[in-house]
Formats: sequence, structure tokens, C-alpha cells
Amino acid sequence: MSISRRSFTIGLAALGLSACDAGGSTGSFAPRSDEGLPPDLLPQANSGYDAWVEGFKARAGGQGISPGTLRSGFAQTGYLPGVVKRDRNQTEFSRSLEDYLAIAASDERVTKGRAAFAKHNASLRQIEARYGVPAEVVTAVWGLESFYGERRGNVPVVSATSTLAYDGRRGAFFEKQLIAALKILENGDVSASNLTGSWAGAMGHTQFIPTSYQAFAVDFNGDGRRDIWSEDPADSLASTAAYLAKSGWASGEKWGAEMGTPAANSGTPISVLQPDAGGPRFAVFRNFRAIKRYNNSDNYAIGVGHLSDRIAGGGPIQASFGPDKYGLTIEDRKALQTKLTARGFDTDGTDGVIGPNSRKAISAYQASVGLPVTGDPSRDLLGRL
Repeated sequence: MSISRRSFTIGLAALGLSACDAGGSTGSFAPRSDEGLPPDLLPQANSGYDAWVEGFKARAGGQGISPGTLRSGFAQTGYLPGVVKRDRNQTEFSRSLEDYLAIAASDERVTKGRAAFAKHNASLRQIEARYGVPAEVVTAVWGLESFYGERRGNVPVVSATSTLAYDGRRGAFFEKQLIAALKILENGDVSASNLTGSWAGAMGHTQFIPTSYQAFAVDFNGDGRRDIWSEDPADSLASTAAYLAKSGWASGEKWGAEMGTPAANSGTPISVLQPDAGGPRFAVFRNFRAIKRYNNSDNYAIGVGHLSDRIAGGGPIQASFGPDKYGLTIEDRKALQTKLTARGFDTDGTDGVIGPNSRKAISAYQASVGLPVTGDPSRDLLGRL
């Protein structure tokens, strides 16, 4: 398979890592609205972009895009400066597996996942029967990608992909995505007003980029449209299962398991991973590779696998991760966040993950008591609080 759904860096909004939401639909879902979009994600005048679009339309016609589709596709769209800003400002960083799982398999995400699994059980079981991918795995991907459909976004895909194609940093890639997006309109799967997605063009409940949509999306409910934008997630979930099946998912096998648990002995692992030094180890099987074809990250694949186990009724990771580089355990970090928030320095959550909001709160507290402002957690800071 040569097309990767994640062949560009977009992150996971559902995990609170970056903007990667998508939304909109035809049928039962309300028409798209720009309400809630920041000003820099609304169309702004740009003569260079306008000239580029005119040149692109000539090229698109040569690839089978009709004049009518070009007119409807580019109606009420335009240059989005915020898309370029977000693309240029993406930060490459590594997050520990402990921090990743604290978000990816949080109590809230597990609870919502079990509820979503129960609500859509009939469709999920039919999808599992057709594609051989366990219902809980499909549900876990849904949970990580859009928080079970709650965070699909509303940025027009034609505006986003054309802006990035015009910008030129990855122009050829995004022009290919723009062509694929217009072919979606040409096929009638969604209306132009509802062809929406993330700032980088990922779409629907499980965040397909347009080329991956063209390659893997399916019409599961038989209404003649591959509608991954609908409030009914069936087409989107089936498309995810189809993607994983075509990526080599072996029916009847697990993704992997934590070492020391009975499930780790359920097959012959292809590898044993220990992402965090001193932390838990995981035996991973062939299906781990299939998940990585969806997103080429060990943390992501473990996150999907572990969340799927939790949705199916399994418990948390058994082994300890130990203290971080500051000498703090996750319980220490949660206590630090709780105490800072109680003092009026809001960390915007107490999940034990020291992200930008926690660092901002730490810095504000340090300044308020005359300490050197570092934004770093520490045992001394926890003791002071």
C-alpha cells in the first residue's frame, strides 16, 4: 500500500496535541457553519492565491474535474492564513508513553468509548464480521482521532488544501489532496458546503486525508455515498476497518499485550517494546504493524491497542512507569496540577501531563512567590505547594 493516511504531520486534536479536527456532512447533519473558527481560519484576500487558483483550475480540468465541480468547490472558499501558520509552526517533539496513555486512555476516554461501543454495537459487529477487524479496535481509533466524533472540526477542505498547495512548502502533496477532495465532490459523496475537515485537510470521524478517502472509504450503509461526515458514523467506522484490513490486519489475532499478562502469551510476538526506560514492556504481534500503517507511531499503536482493550473491559497498565526526569511520578504531577489550580494558577486539567498550560501555571506561580521562572515541575515546587 503506497498511500499513507498520515503521510504528513498533523497530530491528534482528540488527544489535545494539535488541531486535527474534521466535520460536516450531507443528509441528517446540519450544514457547515464558520461559527467558532478563529479569524485566521476565515478566508482573507490574497491576490497571489487567487492567481494560483486560476492556474490550478486549468490543471484540474485536465484531470477530469468538471467546471461545475470547480465552481461549487471554490465557492465561498479562499486563502486561510491560519492554515499556513499552523503548518509552519508544527513542533516535532516526543511525548513519553506514560503521558501519551494518560491522555489517549484517560478515564473519560475509556468511559465514552464504552458508551459509544454500546450505542453503535450493531453496526460495529457488522463491520467486524465484514472486515475482520475487532469492533473495539475500530472504536479506539475513533476515540483517538475525533473523541468519538465530538471533535471533527469545520474548516473547508478545499480552502485548506488549496492554501497549503499555493504556499508551496509541500505544494505537490497538497495539490494532490486538493484534486482528491474535488473528486469527492465530483462523485457526489458530500456537498461542497459540508466538505470540511482539519486545518490540514483530514476529514470525518476517523480523519482520512482526501487521497486515503479515495483509496479506502466505503459506503457501508448502502445509501450511495461514502459519507464519513455524517452524524451516523457507520461509513467512517467501516472505512477505518477497510483501511486496517487492507493494511494486513490478521483476523483473530491481538495487536499485542503488556508483558507479564496472560494475553502476552496468545501468539508469537514480532517484537517486544519498552518505549519508556524502566516502564512497562509490550509484546506486539502482526496487527501492531497494521495500526502503524494508520499512523506510523509506536505510541499511537500502543494507544489504540490499549484503549481497545479498556473499551472491551480490560484494566489499566499493570507495571509502573516510575518517576520522570524531574523525579515525579504521575500521581505527583497530578497533585502538583491540583494544588496549582487550587491556588488560582489553572493548569486546565489534572491528568498528570505537564504540557503548555501546566508550564504556564508553574511559571505564574514561580513569579508570584519570587522564584526563578523556569516553568519546570520539581519535588521542591510540589513541597512548597
